[in-house]
Amino acid sequence: MTLALRLSAAALIAALASTQVLADVKVGVTVSATGPAASLGIPEKNTIGLLPKEIAGQKMQYIVLDDATDSTQAVKNARKLTSEDKVDALIGSTVVPNSLAMIDIAAEASTPMISMAAAATIVEPMDAKRAWVFKTPQNDILMATAIAQHMSNRNVKTVAFIGFSDAYGESWFKEFSKAADIKKIKVVANERFARNDASVTGQVLKAMSQNPDAVLIAGAGTPAALPQKTLKERGYKGTIYQTHGVANNDFLRVCGKDCEGTFLPAGPLLVAEQLPDSNPVKSAALTYKKAYEGAYGAGSVSTFGGHAWDAGLILRRAIPIALKKGQPGTPAFREALRAAIEGTKDLPVSHGIVNMSANDHSGLDQRARVMVEIVGGKWKLVSN
Repeated sequence: MTLALRLSAAALIAALASTQVLADVKVGVTVSATGPAASLGIPEKNTIGLLPKEIAGQKMQYIVLDDATDSTQAVKNARKLTSEDKVDALIGSTVVPNSLAMIDIAAEASTPMISMAAAATIVEPMDAKRAWVFKTPQNDILMATAIAQHMSNRNVKTVAFIGFSDAYGESWFKEFSKAADIKKIKVVANERFARNDASVTGQVLKAMSQNPDAVLIAGAGTPAALPQKTLKERGYKGTIYQTHGVANNDFLRVCGKDCEGTFLPAGPLLVAEQLPDSNPVKSAALTYKKAYEGAYGAGSVSTFGGHAWDAGLILRRAIPIALKKGQPGTPAFREALRAAIEGTKDLPVSHGIVNMSANDHSGLDQRARVMVEIVGGKWKLVSN
């Protein structure tokens, strides 16, 4: 081989090596940017645009699809992202039914998935499929115990439950029933409604017929305002609780004056500026708030967008570790990425401090919740 040929071959090898180093890390995202959960999915979609464009020298490519709050479409999106786009990780979906439907796809493709939905059933019980699945929102039981404690402190003895007629509502009823039982609070009604229902009068009247001290509405986004407004219209005078699924300004707008005095558990992000400086989550929550409002305007930040931000922070911590064991686009990289996410320790995010393990793919503790009251159309931090 002549010197010229040797130099040409060396240049080609160097170019190929450079191409490998600069290969994009592909992240596939499916969010509910339209449909009943749009008020949750839109800030998540917006937040993806704020995530790092490069991590550890690797360019990041985010492929974002809308599943319209439909589990069938979420599955189609996940299949496209894994089989056609060959993504290295999945983020999504916004709601519980969609996320549950995506688990099989993530496992079949051996692609780590970070859900932005709350139900513990997304990551529990741990098995071969869920080994590939993680989530950023707080588990329902973490929030349910906060509600039960608050009810107990206010001497609530009976409570009616009105929840979504899907996996979100079912998970909340199961977990809240456990928490209520511990506090000797009797659940006297279990009513359900669909996310797109136009009326819940029948369910509300049945719940009110039991004369409960309090009502817990287990819904998410603006659809959760319907039972609350109906309770007020029908003259209910007891205390109303909502879940962290309503912690956004769209819910406040739709519910209006009927929200006044409502209690709910939420991630610290919702009231970040009201947190004491000693709170270990305050700094991380304010960092996201500043980034989001810098892009979309004052008062625009949402706790649901925070779940997407936190998924990005987890990937930012895990990707440099995974790159030591494989190149993006390969099974070795995806497996290393899964292991790195599972090994996340002491990571401050907008909703808490993440400590994952082989048996805990949520990784949040009591630092990831606060109790909030709606006062004057705004969120107010309260003591439990």
